[in-house]
Amino acid sequence: MKQLTCSNCSNRVFFENLSCETCGSVLGYAPDEQLMLAFEATEEASWRRLGHPGADYRPCVNRKESVCNWMVPAGGAHEHCLSCRTTHTIPALTKPENRGYWAALEQAKRRLFYTLVELVLPTPNKLEDPANGLSFEFLEQADPKERVLTGHDEGVITLNIAEADDARREHIRMSMHEPYRTLLGHFRHEIGHYYWDRLVRGTPWINEYRALFGDERADYEEALKKHYGSPVADWPLRFISAYASSHPWEDWAETWAHYLHMVDGLETAASWGARLDFALPSGPALKVCSLDLQAESIRDAVVEQWLPVSQFINAMDRSLGAHDSYPFIVVPPVIEKLDFIHRVVRAGSSGSVAMNFLPRYGVDAPTTLS
Repeated sequence: MKQLTCSNCSNRVFFENLSCETCGSVLGYAPDEQLMLAFEATEEASWRRLGHPGADYRPCVNRKESVCNWMVPAGGAHEHCLSCRTTHTIPALTKPENRGYWAALEQAKRRLFYTLVELVLPTPNKLEDPANGLSFEFLEQADPKERVLTGHDEGVITLNIAEADDARREHIRMSMHEPYRTLLGHFRHEIGHYYWDRLVRGTPWINEYRALFGDERADYEEALKKHYGSPVADWPLRFISAYASSHPWEDWAETWAHYLHMVDGLETAASWGARLDFALPSGPALKVCSLDLQAESIRDAVVEQWLPVSQFINAMDRSLGAHDSYPFIVVPPVIEKLDFIHRVVRAGSSGSVAMNFLPRYGVDAPTTLS
């Protein structure tokens, strides 16, 4: 993520801030401009911008609920921001703790949407576009016999709000022997399933996808049953995680999540001017750069940029007595998969390969899917 500054006083602010601690201005993030803007809050249809002329905005209606700091174009039809308008079910707010869980979920989702905007990927919502759209359902498990599972189904992404409870999520992580489990990680993984449908299914990419990830036509339920019964022993040689080895769809989603980790992580490090003088022992200094989203290939960037940065982050975590933020080993077959995802995203966002959207988006859906 880029460094953000208050448009009124130019001091550093952060993505979640509601106000500037230096000048006291009210803050709101404008995804259209990818800027944190300062405002004078009013009762009018739009808030008055401070220090940075441009379009008029009003706050997302969920700001009243203390769960959002994004802005909406003042002249538009939407009350909710780009991210919040895809949330279609929230937990019952009669329980005080659920409001905190909802806020945490929306905060993580906005970080996801920040990166999707960077990648120029469409994010329609299901209310306006039932066929192509996204819907996020934040559900509470009320009955122990009826499990609420995090997952994706035809654009509907369900998250159990228990995942927003740090203690419960850590308990699940340890019980499932997972090295990494975060809210943002869940969002990045599940959105990967959605974009597989939009970017790969039935497109010219399908054969290369199957060569790298495997044939997704393999029985999914049977594959998961086999994975949980007897995981692939040598998965570290070919996959980013053990779960990625369960089925080609999960391999794509896991690798997709890591592509988003890398895009956002490198942009953050570059924005802070990170330089690693000893990126490799006795090697040259490394000035960290954002991932070039227009590059034909990112193989070199994974090795030369992401691996040293992730190693440095983990070293800092250990110095502070924390778990590794990035407890993964990126092997050559995974680099090839990451590079494939980059090329697919680049082609889809540029329009050189049509996405799977219905004609309303200017792209014909494929007539046959293989």
